[in-house]
Amino acid sequence: MGYVEEFEKAQMKADLPVIRIGDKVKVSTKIVEGNRQRLQIFEGTVIGRHKGNNRETITVRKVSYGIGVERVFPVHSPNVDKIEVVTHTKIRRAKLYYLRERKGKAARLKEVS
Repeated sequence: MGYVEEFEKAQMKADLPVIRIGDKVKVSTKIVEGNRQRLQIFEGTVIGRHKGNNRETITVRKVSYGIGVERVFPVHSPNVDKIEVVTHTKIRRAKLYYLRERKGKAARLKEVS
């Protein structure tokens, strides 16, 4: 193992839950406002995931006031405080980009109990 791989392993978080495509998650991010710091929660569905050691990212989508909002979160970033899985869903695709065109009941996913 080279120096780069060792450096990347040292930066990875160990306490992450199992995140799958289609899961509803709450992502707490650190927001700096002036000299104060607070946590902001973004809750939505994971529609994409890119792997790659400490460069791993998840794309989370939610609908806010009728407008679709997507954010890409680096999973191992120090600005991401924690990721919480709310529900698991049953899906059959690697990416859920088709949800961008769907609205209301058509955009629902089946929950796994």
